[in-house]
Amino acid sequence: MKKLFSLLILATSVSYGYCQSVATISINNDNSKLTISRHIYGQFSEHLGHCIYGGFWVDPKLAVAKQDRIRLDIVDALKKIKIPNLRWPGGCFADEYHWRDGIGPRTQRPKMVNTNWGGIVEDNSFGTHEFLELCGLLKCEPYISANVGSGTVEEMSKWVEYLNFDGESPTTAIRKLNGHPAPFKVSFLGVGNESWGCGGSMTPQFYTDQFRRYATYARNYPGAPLKKIASGANSFDYNWTETFMKNASLGMVWGLTLHYYTIPTGSWGDKGSATNFSEQEYFATMKNCLKMEELVTKHGAIMDKYDPEKKVAMVVDEWGIWTNVEPGTNAGFLFQQNSLRDALIAGTTLNIFNNHCDRVKMANLAQSINVLQALILTDKEKMLLTPTYHVFDLYKVHQDAKYLPIKLNSPDYVEGNDKIPALNVSASIDSNKAIHISLVNLDANKSIRIRTELKDLKWSTISGQILTSNKLTDINTFENPGKLKIAGFSGAKREGNELVADLPAHSIVVLELK
Repeated sequence: MKKLFSLLILATSVSYGYCQSVATISINNDNSKLTISRHIYGQFSEHLGHCIYGGFWVDPKLAVAKQDRIRLDIVDALKKIKIPNLRWPGGCFADEYHWRDGIGPRTQRPKMVNTNWGGIVEDNSFGTHEFLELCGLLKCEPYISANVGSGTVEEMSKWVEYLNFDGESPTTAIRKLNGHPAPFKVSFLGVGNESWGCGGSMTPQFYTDQFRRYATYARNYPGAPLKKIASGANSFDYNWTETFMKNASLGMVWGLTLHYYTIPTGSWGDKGSATNFSEQEYFATMKNCLKMEELVTKHGAIMDKYDPEKKVAMVVDEWGIWTNVEPGTNAGFLFQQNSLRDALIAGTTLNIFNNHCDRVKMANLAQSINVLQALILTDKEKMLLTPTYHVFDLYKVHQDAKYLPIKLNSPDYVEGNDKIPALNVSASIDSNKAIHISLVNLDANKSIRIRTELKDLKWSTISGQILTSNKLTDINTFENPGKLKIAGFSGAKREGNELVADLPAHSIVVLELK
């Protein structure tokens, strides 16, 4: 009892002279067979604002390096962080997209109005072949979301045939005529998107029946088995997950989605500013961010009831912070700046996913370029990497690494009469036996000293990297694109058998032990 009491005092004590809290962490190498799937680090590219047009796919006259019209500095940046998959064409756009309009000679493709995002007219110059060329350049897997809301079973079935059938048929003849004799062998297929809302305003039972029907005709062709991903719940709609898991033919299902956005104010009206916020607003935002832990846990428990062997993946294929758009920009383009606060959200959310890697097998940040919590922002020839990009760069070490279970005793971050855990963490060990620990200090004011016991883990050297800045509102701009960037971290050391590190306030740190 005395030992336990001392531990609790250690975990919550505050040294006011140094404005520092203390946390204890225990990391075990308990022969866990769990792996942190690389697909947790997936990205999302919708026909929305300047994500595709003006982002990945640029004007032929733009003075940047290109392959066809694919912007190569973006490709190089995303290859560096090893994005494992890219989701396309939506989002809400997916359920008004008809794939046949986006193939064949570009001058002959019909135009369409994007009724979901800004009412702009698109020329369909970026379609199936262009997307798959992009994925080839990125060396990532394509994740195609197919149209259930306004499409047909035949339309989805023929798209899969066009993509994956290595034989003779009228559909494959068109693919060959369009310059691709071999099948693309796409694996990830989303069967609708947000079917409870923009994807058709369906009830959970109606969608479940539709999924069974559509998935039946999305064929597995030789050498190209599909991973069929069902449209799952919106945030706290546990009834959707219950209904689907109870009534779907789970043998058809590779994954079930979950969508959750961190809204600073908690209101879809005035969501709050991306760059102008107080510490109180920051605290409320991080409290909302941490609700992802509750969502993953509770939806996972429902899935466990019907799928105790965890064969169906949880796919959180839309997540991130959603704020008001930047002043003076098109409200339908969802362009927002990206601050240190966003980086703390990214690090925290990825830690949650890593720690639930038994069920979370895939996730997609919304979105990759110029939209919502973007990795990259562009302005004509200019390009910058956001603080969120740097988090994905730091965390890429976890991809396909063995998960290490953690016990954390965190101090609280207190704001008024409310509090949240100040620290969150995840850890893994890679194939070269290097241990990586990712730590996020959410406290806006206090540093945290961590003392870490590493049971049955051998190491002799330690190095680290950090992402932080003076202010939570700090951002990268085209005038100063390197204000927030990764730096070396020297605040960790070994004391006996313990790892000791001092994490600055509002920082993300990744340590490597060898």
